[in-house]
Amino acid sequence: MEPLVKLSIILPILALLSFANLAEADYLYHNCPNTTTFRNNSIYKTNLDRLLSSLSSNSTNSTQFYLNGFRNSSAGLDPDVVYGLFLCRGDGSTEVCRNCVRQAFQDIVQRCPVEKVAIIWYDDCLLRYSTESLFSTMDDSPSIYMWNTGNVTEDPTRFNTLTPTTLRQAATEAAAAPAGAKKFAVKQENFTASQNLYSLVQCTPDLSRIDCNSCLQRAIAQYPTCCNGRPGGRVLFPSCNFRYEIYPFYNETLLVAPSPQPVVPPPPSLGTGGKGGLSTAAIVAIVAPISISVVLFCIGCCFLRRRAQKKYNPVLEDNGISINERFFLFLYFSLMLSHFTMFTAYQSNSLCSWK
Repeated sequence: MEPLVKLSIILPILALLSFANLAEADYLYHNCPNTTTFRNNSIYKTNLDRLLSSLSSNSTNSTQFYLNGFRNSSAGLDPDVVYGLFLCRGDGSTEVCRNCVRQAFQDIVQRCPVEKVAIIWYDDCLLRYSTESLFSTMDDSPSIYMWNTGNVTEDPTRFNTLTPTTLRQAATEAAAAPAGAKKFAVKQENFTASQNLYSLVQCTPDLSRIDCNSCLQRAIAQYPTCCNGRPGGRVLFPSCNFRYEIYPFYNETLLVAPSPQPVVPPPPSLGTGGKGGLSTAAIVAIVAPISISVVLFCIGCCFLRRRAQKKYNPVLEDNGISINERFFLFLYFSLMLSHFTMFTAYQSNSLCSWK
């Protein structure tokens, strides 16, 4: 089989694999201490299955929860009751939220197969459950620190002052949201003449104004420990989180859309319940892979066209691929690499702080 024919088979397969990669949620961290565990045939396991089924329901009411990006629920009775919730990032679509939460449901039972208390974070959502009530309760443990491995080289002193100040301003705005509405805010500030600082903060919407602000202030207080002089970073608490970067990373298009009506009823037990919030960059996630795949398809067609139009014998390398074709291969795989990595926010390290 000619090398070009092989390429015409391999390239579309790789393009399809790149779509599959984008469909998966961007996992950040998980925690499930083994201090309390359950058996697979226990009442707790039955209640946990009911809880996860309730949170992931496809009913009409559930669509509203995905739209608001937050839901809490419980299943069972003491001593085997299970409390759980999910929170989606406040700048995304209903579909991004739904897909992230579904991924979390699948992953958490694999990563935490017998633990009664578990939490998992993704870029677009978090999912947690516990033996103790999570509703309207501020929780800052465990805390996860993540940071860009680079360094701010231009005026780092000002950067280390501007970043926590901007985050605190965003925290005040997020905490002031009405009861039941998403407690989410973004803020953009000029760092230099050519460089901006972008920040994002969020609390679970069941927190009071005081608790939300307190949670975010505690998270921001970790900035000197985790992120001093770093061009990007985040702190993840179960009840709140912040992130900042020196490039746009949140979806401004969806942020200007009208916010959904808050869902304010208190969480009922035995499998139903919820409140308000939102999710992440759906338009980019849809348009970018389509655009790149069109480019990849055109490059593939270019191979065939160039081979058909040639009126001379090309100089071939040892593997039978011409120098010109090798250039196209380089371009193709460069695009493939960017396609796989363009949605990875930054290279990061993580630290779990136990309290």
